[in-house]
Amino acid sequence: MTIIDNAVYVDGHRTADPEGLEETYFLLRQRQGMAWIGLYRPEPEELRSVAEEFDLSHLAVEDALAGHQRAKLEHYGETLFLVLRPARYLDEVEKVEFGEIHVFAGPDFVVTVRRAESPDLARVRRRMESEPEFLALGPDAVLYAILDQVVDEYEPVAAGLENDIDEIEDDLFAADPGVSRRIYELSRQVITFQRATAPLAGILQSLMGTGPDGVPDPELQDHFRDVLDHAIRLGERVSAFRALLQNALAVNAALVAQRQNDEMRLLTESSFAQNEQVKRISSWAAILFAPTLIASIYGMNFRDMPELDWIFGYPMALALMLGMGAILFLTFKHNKWI
Repeated sequence: MTIIDNAVYVDGHRTADPEGLEETYFLLRQRQGMAWIGLYRPEPEELRSVAEEFDLSHLAVEDALAGHQRAKLEHYGETLFLVLRPARYLDEVEKVEFGEIHVFAGPDFVVTVRRAESPDLARVRRRMESEPEFLALGPDAVLYAILDQVVDEYEPVAAGLENDIDEIEDDLFAADPGVSRRIYELSRQVITFQRATAPLAGILQSLMGTGPDGVPDPELQDHFRDVLDHAIRLGERVSAFRALLQNALAVNAALVAQRQNDEMRLLTESSFAQNEQVKRISSWAAILFAPTLIASIYGMNFRDMPELDWIFGYPMALALMLGMGAILFLTFKHNKWI
């Protein structure tokens, strides 16, 4: 169903529930009140019907049909075109879902075009209908209520992001291999959230009266100022989130580098220890090889070996073995191989 709610108000009181847009136009002209039309993903024909009746800018209508707009406030004569990016935090997947709402407001009408579940405009309408004196202030009061609802719905989002950042800070020192990816994904959500909230201060200041088309009513200015205070505090929190995530990313990179350095140091120490063992083994192998070589030469049993018939041949062979072993031992000992 495209038309979610559709009513004509006179002096803040709901006087009619038209069944269609044509009836709304007729009753509005007849009763000289205010029409508040709520649309959800409308068909182009429906939105163009509203645009023709209320003389909406075709540029604003095209933006509303195309969607994917940034948060902004534009003035087209006596008509305001407001784009907001509401959000809600999904606990089950720990992600932020962003929506989009377009608001057309003129002297005697408010048209809302919603493309997501957030914000809860039914709650906004019930609240305003329970305060007819305030609703009698006209479309500006509805604009305030919508902005107030969007900013209020940002608070659980900020709380959810803050909790995620706290968890990331705990994971940083737990050597969680997936923390880098989580920081990156959360940073993207915070940046998108910041893009949705950053324009609010300028929008509210313009509506309060600092711009040429500001709200003249003092009571409304006070209400807009209250929303502005919330928006400013929210913007400061989001900026702090982004700074914390940047610091977390830097700390994570430093911790990863430190772990890599520790692993390289351990590998180097292990390689050094292995080299020392190889040196010792090689040294003793060389020491043992010298007498083995001499013994193998004299063990070949050739007849024409001068030392075989020499009375000192055997002692000489033993002395040669011991001497070569001692020389090699002292050499390796001097070089600290053994």
